[in-house]
Amino acid sequence: MLFGIAIFPEKHVQDLANSWRRRHDPHYCLIPAHMTVREEEEWTDEQLQLAVEHLEKITSAFPPFSVHFNRVSSFYPVNNVLYLALKETAAMQKLHGDVCSGPLTNGTSKYVYTPHLTIGQNMSAEELHDQYGNLRMQTFDITSRLDRIHLLYQTDNGSWTAYQTFLLRG
Repeated sequence: MLFGIAIFPEKHVQDLANSWRRRHDPHYCLIPAHMTVREEEEWTDEQLQLAVEHLEKITSAFPPFSVHFNRVSSFYPVNNVLYLALKETAAMQKLHGDVCSGPLTNGTSKYVYTPHLTIGQNMSAEELHDQYGNLRMQTFDITSRLDRIHLLYQTDNGSWTAYQTFLLRG
């Protein structure tokens, strides 16, 4: 079964992201607006148990924190993805590093970890440039408090649902 780890920002951030995702993200119906902490991966039952134990340990020592989205950016030309970017990424980078250690060490990631909230993907280059041109002129000043991470699994119909939620208790 495929598992992944994500953070869902507060509702006001999800609502803003979803106003673009509805039209520009084919995964809109499969998973709520989120920030990926660890990419999806196929796990056995044993790997799942080790992951749960590891996440319990990590989240017991990691404090809740806030993120500030301050602009729209893109992964073009690597990927035709638009996203809300963070002003400061240190806390998300630290959380990612802590989560992706021990039994969840992932040496096969094809990208450098860039904390973000996707608002459009799988777009044509023309559509991406058009939307990016419009959105980069807008001012963004959105803060969200993050106090939990979610271990998700992919269902048979391709949607993602929570297997377990871990409160940040540090």
